[in-house]
Amino acid sequence: MKQRVPRLLPWLDQRQPDVVCLQETKLADDAFRDLLGDELANRGYETALAGEPRWNGVAILSRVGLDDVVTGLAGAPGFPHPEARAVAATCGGVRIHSLYVPNGRTPGSDHYQYKLAWLAALQEVVADGPEAAMLCGDMNIAPADADVFDPAAYEGHTHVTPPERAALAALTGLGLRDVVRDRWPHERVFTYWDYRAGMFHQDLGMRIDLVLASAPVAGRVAAAWVDRHARKGTGPSDHAPVIVDLDEAPDGDIGPVVPPPSARGRKGKVTLPQSK
Repeated sequence: MKQRVPRLLPWLDQRQPDVVCLQETKLADDAFRDLLGDELANRGYETALAGEPRWNGVAILSRVGLDDVVTGLAGAPGFPHPEARAVAATCGGVRIHSLYVPNGRTPGSDHYQYKLAWLAALQEVVADGPEAAMLCGDMNIAPADADVFDPAAYEGHTHVTPPERAALAALTGLGLRDVVRDRWPHERVFTYWDYRAGMFHQDLGMRIDLVLASAPVAGRVAAAWVDRHARKGTGPSDHAPVIVDLDEAPDGDIGPVVPPPSARGRKGKVTLPQSK
């Protein structure tokens, strides 16, 4: 968050979101409040925080109410101790979860098993929760081959393995809908591009930042898209915001993203960020 404040505050002023879910804040809660508390309050936002110094960290910003805040996941494992990867609150009648799913690092590793166990705990929490719910955040899973620029480049890496995708399918099996893919079933849509030269401009990305909504909420979706413009310019995150409008869409029901024509169909060997 320390690096992203010059990007976050103008984005809030431009897009005027009612609820914002942040991941990988890398700040303890008091440090987050010291850094952004006044700026967010002046914009009408209450905050729900689950942070830790240097690593992880999630937050919810809301100007439509912030009730029944719960940090962490009941029954979730740690690595080895519980990490700041989940916060939930009720905002405007919808149970919102801001999530930073473990990366998994290498298939079969201890961190990979931790990821699967953490997702199983999330499934239990969601199953026991209210009917109107949204899961928002960095899920570190590409739901299908269409959600990576070249499936062959990801073979043997995390984010695309059958157990990870099965864990994600277990969440959608609870009745949650992947609202961006529902709205744009055939389009090329990515949310993450590595910082290496050319990855973003050639649209060599992944769709790993998801919004999953229960049926009562998914039925209200007026627009769902990726704010690719927020990935441009100086000092951006390597992830772009996913925006979901309920009931009305002030920006209109615009397309998901528009990649450059030269990016389509590109193949070849690329070193992936998971292999670093």
